[in-house]
Amino acid sequence: MNFKRVVITGIGALTPIGNNIHDYWEGLKAGKSGAAPITKFDASLFKTKFACELKGFDPNNFMDRKEARKMDPFAQYALVAADEAIVDSGLPLSSINPDRVGVIWGSGIGGLLTFQEEVKSFARGDGTPRFNPFFIPKMIADIAAGHISIKYGFRGPNYVTVSACASSTNSIYDAFTYIRLGKADVIVTGGSEAAICEAGVGGFNAMKALSERNDSPETASRPYDKERDGFVLGEGAGALILEEYEYAKARGAKIYGEILGGGMTADAYHITAPHPEGAGITKVMEHALEDAGIKATEIDYVNTHGTSTPLGDIGEIRAIEKVFGEHAFKINISSTKSMTGHLLGAAGAIEAIACLLALQQGVIPPTINHFTDDDGLDPKLNLTFNKAQKREVKVALSNTFGFGGHNASIIIKKA
Repeated sequence: MNFKRVVITGIGALTPIGNNIHDYWEGLKAGKSGAAPITKFDASLFKTKFACELKGFDPNNFMDRKEARKMDPFAQYALVAADEAIVDSGLPLSSINPDRVGVIWGSGIGGLLTFQEEVKSFARGDGTPRFNPFFIPKMIADIAAGHISIKYGFRGPNYVTVSACASSTNSIYDAFTYIRLGKADVIVTGGSEAAICEAGVGGFNAMKALSERNDSPETASRPYDKERDGFVLGEGAGALILEEYEYAKARGAKIYGEILGGGMTADAYHITAPHPEGAGITKVMEHALEDAGIKATEIDYVNTHGTSTPLGDIGEIRAIEKVFGEHAFKINISSTKSMTGHLLGAAGAIEAIACLLALQQGVIPPTINHFTDDDGLDPKLNLTFNKAQKREVKVALSNTFGFGGHNASIIIKKA
């Protein structure tokens, strides 16, 4: 079967280090940390008192106040990022065939804040089941894709992928697959998450997954550092407009890059811990390379999952060494979560965008907060510590993994 080529023509981002693509990219290049004390609720009694929150975001600047009240923050974030990406793409909204335009979105949790607040409200009452009629429509994970399609009238494939922290990479890969099979011309894809609330922080604290470096939040996310003690929770959204190449070319669209392929695997090992030998991670990168039809030696940059957890970071590096062999020492590797924190289901989207901009600009964003070498890491690896590095990047690979053993990778080529 002859597959269609799939290109990226628009991008949008709402992140802890920038509320649009320009500010996000400038923050990445500068090695900016988005971590700070939590302002969304009183975290004084929590083990972790900081997170990577959005800065200065007001949904009423982007949508009607009444409309915003009907949405959980994760859906608000999705609409804002999608709007930026659609405008950036220059899609001729008045003339496109809406039946050939879809929305495939990712979110690992969905409306956690909405769920938390409704249950708390019920618990404060007299036992009578009084719930907001928007409770379910605000909470369900698929509603973000629904809101985007409703706003623009897109009637193509429309759903959400839920695979924990791999969710938005799964959504991008699904969108890529629909287009290359000829099932759609354009798909809005990406992911959003808004889990910085009592339930989110408390739940991850109970798992001992979060950093507790309360005395220095800005240096708490430190992938590959010997003293790392867990991830930093982030929030936000990333959106990409994927188009069939000939369709984009015919309308004169600017093209950022081309998705060559991807892969998905399962560790089939543990509900939260990664496979100790990185077996599933090794396979997902091998599958992605095979799907893309390229050799490992053609990869210039790997944006790792790199959450700043003791087990996860090492497992991924071991897998990279297995897949790339000696070439592992010739590529740049970095974890942008050191700056943005971990956006859970939205991580893959903003990290795919980081790869795309690295291809465009010839700059590798750094892994910040490196202070002490980990004895388990080969010093010959270029983990792009602390400062961005200039380099021509032709092909980049982005990894994301999720609780439950979900692994997803995509490969993007410079236009």
